[in-house]
Amino acid sequence: MAGAGIHIDLSGIKALERRLAALGGFDAGDLLDVIGAQVESQARRRISEEKQAPDGAAWPNWSEEYAATRHSGHSLLEGEGDLIGSLDHVVSGNEVEIGSNLIYAATHQFGDEERNIQARPYLGLSAGDEAEIERTILDWFREIGVGA
Repeated sequence: MAGAGIHIDLSGIKALERRLAALGGFDAGDLLDVIGAQVESQARRRISEEKQAPDGAAWPNWSEEYAATRHSGHSLLEGEGDLIGSLDHVVSGNEVEIGSNLIYAATHQFGDEERNIQARPYLGLSAGDEAEIERTILDWFREIGVGA
């Protein structure tokens, strides 16, 4: 993805590692697709409701000059819905990438000192997001009949 994205690495989740070992030559594509959709949803929620970085830090407000150009339907990282609408995930092998291909997506995620635009990270995983993903993974394994 050319704009901004994150890469999800599921290693380190001990319960997941045990269950994957039980499956042998497991193809993680379906599970990664579920996780990718979930992380997309988490990022959309962060943009539309939470207005904070994955670490819980509140996003900085607009500058006064920029705020004067916005109307009542706009909020931080939400103008016409292009950023939220551009979020997508791609599964490739045993990896999933989540992000946006919009040119300005990286500017929002990381900021731009030269243009005095502060970072407003919307991609990433909070502790709550990670716990939600782990529950999804464990539920998924229960559904396919693989025990702990």
